[in-house]
Amino acid sequence: MANNTRVNRVADLVQQVLAEALYREVSDPRLKLVSFSGVEVSRDLAHATVFVSVLGDATADQEAMKALQKANGFLRNYVAKHCQLRITPQLHFELDQSVREGQKMDALIAKATENKRDE
Repeated sequence: MANNTRVNRVADLVQQVLAEALYREVSDPRLKLVSFSGVEVSRDLAHATVFVSVLGDATADQEAMKALQKANGFLRNYVAKHCQLRITPQLHFELDQSVREGQKMDALIAKATENKRDE
């Protein structure tokens, strides 16, 4: 088993390598507005959950997730070549809604502040 420090270092490395792959190697237009907001690696380093942020609407989210699933093998191979790990983690992509939720909260706060001023 790996300790927490190693797990965190591997997660950071996987995120950096995936971002590099997305920028340099992947030409799918559905992935142009995609960024990886975080990676969580299991303690045995066999699985990595990659949190994905997509700029756009729900349709863009769905298309980006389909494209990532299609590119999963390529991305895992890229990680294997560039990370020099004994075990290359299986990649599991999960949509990160935190940015969109943050924007909704900002809009609600702005609206409440505006209504307060009008009173």
